[in-house]
Amino acid sequence: MTDRRLFTRKLDIARGAVDMTHGSGGKAMAQLVRELFAAAFANPYLDQGNDQAAFEVPGGRMVMTTDGFVVSPLFFPGGDIGSLAVHGTVNDVAMAGAVPLHLTAGFIIEEGFPLADLKRVVDSMAAAAREAGVAIVSGDTKVVERGKGDGVFITTTGIGMVPPGVAPSGDRARPGDAILVSGTMGDHGVAIMSTRDNLGFETAILSDSAALNGLVAAMVAAVPDVHVLRDPTRGGLATTLNEIAHQSGVGMRLRESDIPVRAQVTAACELLGLDPLYAANEGKLIAICAGEECDRLLSVMRDHPLGRDAACIGRVVEDAHRFVQMETRFGGHRIVDWLTGEQLPRIC
Repeated sequence: MTDRRLFTRKLDIARGAVDMTHGSGGKAMAQLVRELFAAAFANPYLDQGNDQAAFEVPGGRMVMTTDGFVVSPLFFPGGDIGSLAVHGTVNDVAMAGAVPLHLTAGFIIEEGFPLADLKRVVDSMAAAAREAGVAIVSGDTKVVERGKGDGVFITTTGIGMVPPGVAPSGDRARPGDAILVSGTMGDHGVAIMSTRDNLGFETAILSDSAALNGLVAAMVAAVPDVHVLRDPTRGGLATTLNEIAHQSGVGMRLRESDIPVRAQVTAACELLGLDPLYAANEGKLIAICAGEECDRLLSVMRDHPLGRDAACIGRVVEDAHRFVQMETRFGGHRIVDWLTGEQLPRIC
């Protein structure tokens, strides 16, 4: 039998654009899915062509998360919405101490969006998934009228399995615990801001967007009873620590001099009147562990490429008010409060 697909003109990736037929459910949509998404994300589950993926899972506890990505601009120094969608979802799974297994992806595309840009996003997403060791096993595509979207939005769902004996949670921080971060704070937020506002910083500031599952695997192998894992995305380090303090009913004492921040990020934030502790991160994590495990966990983190700049930045303390306080570089103390309002919208 003749393959009817032979009579369909291939997508003009270089000059073409998305139109409403690409979301209609007909031939044009099937071609877009086949030539762009299925080609980039190819794996045995997706190749079955079903509206879902069925697979066996190892015994243990399963983790599931979902997230939406609306970052502006779509392409930024150090990444783009495609790689960010994979990294953000993989990291949410990994913060449960889990091994990410599979992802699904939903695309909402605006009519007129260049196919070349869409392919760039999809290829970046596929590369990020391969690097993280996960497969994109199912998905969905919708097209909205011109002016009713902003290029492309992506929604992802991820699942993973938690190894036995591993159970980090935001309500497990205890007085005496050590607070660690895996690296410098604020890189992603400042990278987005510098691109969006066309700020001509002399030194390029790159997003830290990265999949942290390999780092987490090494950490929980060394210290299975790590109490808390969290990635400080929107709201940054300061807001995330306040969230954990309230979940656990504890206070925290930080040392400003021990919190790693790149000099160029500090300079950019000073120029714009911002605090890097509230700037978003997409490739860093917070870990809280028993005080006696601090040195061991810190050593393991620093041995990993994504944890070279890891640092212990403070301790968990008893505090009925659940305050996060910081000893400043000048020897004073201040409250590190929740972020009020939105310091920088649409950073993920």
